[in-house]
Amino acid sequence: MKIKIKKTSWEKLAELPKIPYHKPLRPMFLLRLLIRVLSIPALMQTRFSYEDLRGDRKEEGPYLILMNHSSFLDLKIASKILFPHPYSIVSTTDAFVGKSLLMRLIGCVATQKFVTDAGLVLTMLRLAKKEKRSILMYPEAGYSFDGRATRLPKKLGGLCKKMGVPVLLIRTDASAFLRDPLYNGLRTRKVKAGATLSCLFTRAELKEKSVDELDAMLEKAFDFDHFAAQRTEGIKITESFRAEGLERILYRCPHCEKDGVMKGHGVHLTCTSCGAEYLLEEDGSLSRQNGEAAFNHIPRWVDYQRDSVKKELANGAYGFTLPVSVYTICDHKALYLVGKGTLTHDRSGFTLTSEDKRFTYRQDPYSSYSLNVDFFFYEIGDMISIGTKDRLFYCFPETPYPVHKARLAAEEMYLLPKA
Repeated sequence: MKIKIKKTSWEKLAELPKIPYHKPLRPMFLLRLLIRVLSIPALMQTRFSYEDLRGDRKEEGPYLILMNHSSFLDLKIASKILFPHPYSIVSTTDAFVGKSLLMRLIGCVATQKFVTDAGLVLTMLRLAKKEKRSILMYPEAGYSFDGRATRLPKKLGGLCKKMGVPVLLIRTDASAFLRDPLYNGLRTRKVKAGATLSCLFTRAELKEKSVDELDAMLEKAFDFDHFAAQRTEGIKITESFRAEGLERILYRCPHCEKDGVMKGHGVHLTCTSCGAEYLLEEDGSLSRQNGEAAFNHIPRWVDYQRDSVKKELANGAYGFTLPVSVYTICDHKALYLVGKGTLTHDRSGFTLTSEDKRFTYRQDPYSSYSLNVDFFFYEIGDMISIGTKDRLFYCFPETPYPVHKARLAAEEMYLLPKA
C-alpha cells in the first residue's frame, strides 16, 4: 500500500496547520456492506471461521469492542464478525490521507499511535453514551511484531469503566498473524485463519470491579504467543520466503552480540559478522545450522534483545544519532516530505534537528509508554514516528538501523525512575 507524498520544507513547517480534527460521522450502511463484500475474497482464501463464545453473557449494545492487532486482515475479520451491527473504528491518522471523507463515512475516528489524546477519550464517551454507537478499538495500537501483544496503555480498564458499556473481545488466532507478519514485506502465506468473539466485561462487572482488576483481566486477555501456538497447533508455513525480513525483529546476533548484523534470506537468518546461521522451520521454530542454537523460539530472542537494551541503559551505553528523511502530516491530503534531518535517541529522549540546525524538536522519554515504529511503512522504508497529537514526525533512517531496538529502548526508558 502506498501513500500520496508532497514536498514542503523546514522553513514552511511552522506555517503548516495542525493535524485536523473532524467530528466522526455515523457509519453508512451501504459502505459497511461494501466493505463486507470486498472482504469476502481474502476471508475465503484463508477459509476464515469464528466462534461466538458469549453464551449467556450476551447483552444489548452499544459495545466497546477490543481486538488484537495481528495483520492487515484484522479489519476484514471484524467486518465479518460484526456485520450488520454499526460501529465506529479508532484509526491511525495516516490511514485518512487521501481518503478522509471515505474513512469518516465508514465511521472512523482518527488518532495518533502512542500519543496522549484526551480528545479521543471524550469522543468515545460521547459516541457510546449519547449516540449509542459501538466502537472498535485496537488497544495495542501497533501490529504485533513477534506474535505477542504490544504493550497495552495504562488504565485501559479505567476507560472501559468510564464508558460503562459491555466490552467485547475479538481475538484472532495464530494463523491470522502468521498469514502476514509485519516483518515479511507484505507477502501473504497460505493458512487457515480463525477468531473468537467473547464478552470480556458485562455492565455489572464494570461497576463491581476496580480499575486495577479490570487492567489485570485485560492483560490476561491479551496474553498470547502466536509462534508457540503455531507449534502446538501444527501450523505449517512452507513458503520459501518465510525468513525474509526477519532481521527487522531479530536484529542482534546472540553469538557475537552485535546489532544490525542479521539478514533474513529465503528460509534462513544469518549473521553477516560471525556467520551464525539459523533455519526458520515450517513450524516457526529456529534451528542453528552451524553450531549450537542460542534460541529456538523467536519471542525468546526478542526478550534477549530487550534485556540487552536494559543493560545498555543501565551502563549508559545506549544511544544513536542517525541521518533521517523527515515527513509530517498537516492535513489528510498527503504525507509531506519536509527534508533531511538528524534524529538522536538517548536517556534524555528523542531530539530531531533539521539539516540547517534551525529547527529542533525534543521528546521526553516519559511522554509515552511505547513508540510507533513500522517496517516498510507505506512502501517507503522502516520508520520511527515521534511527536504530539498536533504534529507527528515520521523519520526514515538514511543509514541502516534496527528501528525495533528504538521501540524496546523507549519502552524500557519509560519504566525507569525519573531523575
